[in-house]
Amino acid sequence: MNMNNPSHANPQPKLHPATAASEPAIVPTPCNAISSRPFTERAIEREGIMTETNVLPSASDAARVYPVDRFLHALEARATGGISPSSALLAYLDWAVHLANSPGKQGELAAKALRKSIRLNTYAWRLPAGRAEGPCIEPLPQDRRFRAPEWRAFPFTLYYQSFLLLQQWWHVATHGVHGVSRHHEDVISFAARQILDVFSPSNFILTNPLVFSKTIAEGGANLVRGAQNFLEDWERAVLQKKPIGAEKFRVGKEVAITPGKVVYRNRLIELIQYEPATKTVHAEPVLIVPAWIMKYYILDLSPENSLVRYLVGKGHTVFMVSWRNPGAEDRDLGMNDYLDLGVMRALDAVRAIVSERAVHAVGYCLGGTLLAIAAAALGRDEKDWLASVTLLAAQTDFTEAGELMLLIDQSQIAYLEDLMWDQGYLDTKQMAGAFQLLRSNDLIWSRIVHDYLMGERRPMIDLMAWNADATRMPYRMHSEYLRRLFLDNDLAEGRYMVGDRHIALTDIRAPIFVVGAERDHVAPWQSVYKINLLTDTDVTFLLTSGGHNAGIVSEPGHPRRHYRIATHAHRDPYVAPETWYAATPTWEGSWWPAWQSWLAERSGGRGKPPPLGRPEAGYPPIAEAPGSYVLGD
Repeated sequence: MNMNNPSHANPQPKLHPATAASEPAIVPTPCNAISSRPFTERAIEREGIMTETNVLPSASDAARVYPVDRFLHALEARATGGISPSSALLAYLDWAVHLANSPGKQGELAAKALRKSIRLNTYAWRLPAGRAEGPCIEPLPQDRRFRAPEWRAFPFTLYYQSFLLLQQWWHVATHGVHGVSRHHEDVISFAARQILDVFSPSNFILTNPLVFSKTIAEGGANLVRGAQNFLEDWERAVLQKKPIGAEKFRVGKEVAITPGKVVYRNRLIELIQYEPATKTVHAEPVLIVPAWIMKYYILDLSPENSLVRYLVGKGHTVFMVSWRNPGAEDRDLGMNDYLDLGVMRALDAVRAIVSERAVHAVGYCLGGTLLAIAAAALGRDEKDWLASVTLLAAQTDFTEAGELMLLIDQSQIAYLEDLMWDQGYLDTKQMAGAFQLLRSNDLIWSRIVHDYLMGERRPMIDLMAWNADATRMPYRMHSEYLRRLFLDNDLAEGRYMVGDRHIALTDIRAPIFVVGAERDHVAPWQSVYKINLLTDTDVTFLLTSGGHNAGIVSEPGHPRRHYRIATHAHRDPYVAPETWYAATPTWEGSWWPAWQSWLAERSGGRGKPPPLGRPEAGYPPIAEAPGSYVLGD
């Protein structure tokens, strides 16, 4: 059916509580592990002799891919951090050639440069006399580098004003060049920002007033501490140790300590069933599917901010999927394996343990996308296994997938595939490097200034320790994920297949609860909101403050939290995200109680808690939570 049909749309937002019950109410291929033998031996064993008649088909088309080419690209990728030089060069040439052939745009840039120079010089002349009426330019709201009042003093104000004016000029230079593709424009603008940020006055001792005054006051002791901090971090990086302070948050000791049992295990997942904390529980269990790019315990951190503990305390029977950290031997695990061995096997186990009750299924990030696929497949096959579907910061349409789209094109994916082909997986450091690059101001330069120039250390918290405990992703799965979802958008456009038949999100019949986060750069909330265009069921959309992780870990009592929430029936007219945002009131506090009430209202009566596991059905308790897979490096 037509996904743009207005009959699939959102209604006008309803005032909270929007969850009122009266309202209309997501076979692995065996392979051998990669050994430590030389690459050429492994390549010949996997791919055959490297001749023109013995080549590999490309994942994207019928192009021939030679192992020797892949070997070269894999070596290059280790030096470039996985960034494709070809992709970057294509973006630069697209911009440079079109700009060189645009005298009008060149004239505009020259005029802007002249006006900015005059404005800055006028400001500089008036500043010593105290006649400057205000800065020439203000930082963007998200730019926190120059917020301290010390930056307003001479000569530091000239340093940062010059930098911001130059940054603004380059923004104009890299945007609006007629003929440049949108993707290449975004890439070249991003590259320009990265280069400029290297030379930000906040990064140097003599041009940063905070660092300069601290260095004078302490006689350089801050720089000595900073050097020690750098050596500590360098040693831990070389020895592949966790960041300093992370050892205080041990899995199963300080974090992930909600009591439970592992009741099912296969080569890809462990399924944890948590002990009840109330005398009676809701009839329908809750199954949580986290992303496999992260370890599950972000949803079971410290006791005070554990979503699992919160749900158990409200009388829900909670199950959690814990993904195994894949190695080179898992290179051929694909998206269908994650669906079958992950979501479907977990659903089988949960329903067997709780006597075939419908399940409240919850998916976070990539786990939410996979859950949406599973829910659509179940709907297609007319299996009413799900009481509801909750998607936390999970995208189903990838046309506006945020800053990650800067790293997604044919050239970049092919380059990354060659790296993963050699390794068998995408390494944690390679993924972390990409995310840090996307937020270099917050995650790289601010840390360099704080830890190495100021000589200070931020105290480690549980969320930071979890973030450093990353996982790998198998070659085949990650290639399929990037191509089928990010690049080709198959799920939203009806081309995604489960088994031998296509699925569509309009096949989901269970009510859906969707959570987006205002400052989410991984899954922008406007992209998450597009679920309203793709489904034929009731959708409750909640927008919370915070980012991709901190917005979800938003326990009651957490300061400075707020959210918006509204429900629409599938027959109501569509409301654009900007209109929805303006029309929906803000509620202070955590969003967890609103969601838990929504779950409770869509549950049956309460009764005696089910046993932990069900041996007679083939699901005996195997081990204590948190299990063994979460401990794998």
